[in-house]
Amino acid sequence: MAVTFGSKRTVVGAHYGLRDWLVQRVTAVLMTLFTLVVLAQVLMPGEMSYDKWSGIFSAQWMKCLTFAVIVALAWHVWVGVRDIWMDYVKPVGLRLALHVFTLVWLAGCAGWAVQVLWRL
Repeated sequence: MAVTFGSKRTVVGAHYGLRDWLVQRVTAVLMTLFTLVVLAQVLMPGEMSYDKWSGIFSAQWMKCLTFAVIVALAWHVWVGVRDIWMDYVKPVGLRLALHVFTLVWLAGCAGWAVQVLWRL
């Protein structure tokens, strides 16, 4: 639905298409690079054990990188799921409830992931 203001300006939607497109690409690249870093460390010689896995995530730089990826993952999921709710759920009250549920769920997952990360 387009709204016309005077004869010069037409407002359509919320105008975050380019920003969301960039967020999806940048967060996907960050998550891909992180996956490659973890795979490289996992594939190093030696038996895969709890000590090796714990050692991978015990370095401060890896904790910071993992935290950045947790935030990127939550943001990536939020943009995608929010767009699904906005495109396919028409009742405003239900869409708002789904947005709130999604945000609470993502915050809980991110909080749990950070708790696990810093417990190592």
